[in-house]
Amino acid sequence: MKLKQQLYLLCGEYITNREAEIKKVIAEAREAAANETKSSAGDKYETGRETMQQEIDLNITRLNELGKLKQTLERIIPEQTSSSVVPGSIVRTTNGNYYIAIGAGKLKIGDNTYYAISAESPIGEKLAGQKAGYTFEFNNRKVTIDGVN
Repeated sequence: MKLKQQLYLLCGEYITNREAEIKKVIAEAREAAANETKSSAGDKYETGRETMQQEIDLNITRLNELGKLKQTLERIIPEQTSSSVVPGSIVRTTNGNYYIAIGAGKLKIGDNTYYAISAESPIGEKLAGQKAGYTFEFNNRKVTIDGVN
């Protein structure tokens, strides 16, 4: 399997795993809210239920954000190649290797590390549209693009 396809699949796994975690937290919060029994201290009951509802709402927001990441990833065509940095590009720099897709963090393939970043991230914006040989400053460090594919 080609490197781009492997990175693409790892980003997909990242989304799937995060989605499962968030759904689990939502289910646990809903169950806790349902099991909350009314005690003689009515305010305590209402406070507990409100806290659980806030937890549910927060995680539903996270799930919606994850849905946006999924859509961003689905727009990438792993087989596509380009000499300039576009979503789906693998960028080798003097500062590390980047996969321009979604912010999924550090991905390991064999002995190599790639950082899955969003095109909207600060370094993603610096890399966008650039080609091999381009040099820029990032976090007070000089960074040169060694290759794009």
